[in-house]
Amino acid sequence: MRVAIVHDWLTGMRGGEKVLESFCELFPEADIFTLIHLRGSVSKIIEDRPIRTSFLQRLPFVKRHYRSFLMLFPLAIEGFDMRDYDMVLSSSHCVAKGILTNSSALHVCYCHTPMRYVWDQYYTYFGSDRKGLISRFLMPAVAHYLRMWDVASSNRVDYFVANSYHVANRIKKYYKRSADVIHPPVDCSLYRPLEDRREGDYYLIVSAFAPYKRIDIAVDAFEEMGLPLIVIGGGQEEEHIRKMAKKHVQCIGWQSSESLKEYYNGCKALIFPGEEDFGIVPLEAQACGKPVIAFAKGGVLETVHGVYPCYNSTTEVAARQPETPTGVFFPKQTTASLTEAVRFFERHKDLFDPVLIRKHAESFDCLLFKERFKQYIEKLLC
Repeated sequence: MRVAIVHDWLTGMRGGEKVLESFCELFPEADIFTLIHLRGSVSKIIEDRPIRTSFLQRLPFVKRHYRSFLMLFPLAIEGFDMRDYDMVLSSSHCVAKGILTNSSALHVCYCHTPMRYVWDQYYTYFGSDRKGLISRFLMPAVAHYLRMWDVASSNRVDYFVANSYHVANRIKKYYKRSADVIHPPVDCSLYRPLEDRREGDYYLIVSAFAPYKRIDIAVDAFEEMGLPLIVIGGGQEEEHIRKMAKKHVQCIGWQSSESLKEYYNGCKALIFPGEEDFGIVPLEAQACGKPVIAFAKGGVLETVHGVYPCYNSTTEVAARQPETPTGVFFPKQTTASLTEAVRFFERHKDLFDPVLIRKHAESFDCLLFKERFKQYIEKLLC
């Protein structure tokens, strides 16, 4: 059986690419198709595979400004020839699910999210405060076209697998399709507590610098509190975030997996201020025994057992906590709400047991993910 794996683009190692790694190990003979590929930007497991790119790869400036070519993505993904493949596995958060397959091929889409740029995150990316004069007139029409294409192309998928129940609900809302749920993997063999670790005095963010990640509210909160925050990552908001960082916030760019493990082990807690479709980073931190302070919305509700800090009429803290808490939730995506959660954590660190936090993360281990996905595919093929 010939298998093709279709991924939106290969420009860095984020959550979707870590899922792709597992797919490469499950289907070692599969070819990879992607819109663009920045060589050396992803892991050796992926780089060593046959990778075929679209015509976008040859356009000027596309490797640095590929999101500016969004309107061409449907045309590019439909340009791949899938006639020789018996099964197509699309790993999609944008257009990969729109691949054209032959009539007898099985198409399974592992959906990280419906295209966020034109659905629920449209105004985060293209609101009037973020658009230039040209985009202000063009984007409404482009987004309208992409929404129609996105819904129409969802019918090309035989089976949807969502990375969270949160995403499964959005697939139902936008595509009117049901989806099974298989949570993404975390590499618990790599991300683990270190025997000689020494907890530092800093908090940690690991994130792409995208608008919806809301790193800005964390920078504001930690500058106001005077607590050290290290931010690992990069992206289109990087210049803005670096300008906001003053005395207490340090931006250090992307780090290797080994270096990242050291930062996880050295931090007090991970800060997760965005609404994510799933979010592997909180699980990596928990695999290292570290609690997570997160905005209480999206996929993180499925990966963190969070305490909600609340106050009674005498301003005494009352915690509505799960049996084995692994983090703290803040209910509003604001600086004030995050600040309240951090201060609660500072006063109640004894609530969080590193051993139990690690044990929780192990239920999402990559070996379990591969076994669950393998069984899922085998059932479809029977």
